Amino acid sequence: MHFRVKMCALMLGMAAVVGLAGTPARAQDSHHVVSLSDLNKDAARPAQTRQSNEEAVRTLLSSEPGQKALKTASIDYQKVDKAVGQLNDEDLAKLAERSRKAQNDFAAGRLSDRDLLWIILIIVAVLIIALAVR
Repeated sequence: MHFRVKMCALMLGMAAVVGLAGTPARAQDSHHVVSLSDLNKDAARPAQTRQSNEEAVRTLLSSEPGQKALKTASIDYQKVDKAVGQLNDEDLAKLAERSRKAQNDFAAGRLSDRDLLWIILIIVAVLIIALAVR
């Protein structure tokens, strides 16, 4: 009888240890440090940034002064548009920053039509050079 009591006590003790050992693991499952929605947002952010940068460059190049500058340089907009999509993220970010600044300066009256045309031609030249280096 003494053996059976020891065996039962041992089995109960092992069951308690196994049951308690699984509790912290299950508690961690429900309390992640970063939620899945936050991870999805972070994963989508680079694509959204790239899309925004492409849009900034394309907006400037498709504007009336942009079209005028491309026509002056005898450059087809479709080729430039395609080239914008082929830029790496770093070069695209730089061109987008310049495009936004040029648009803001032009809208604020700090740039003349002629100045904007030169800036657009420089942006196109940088675009062509960036693709040629690749």
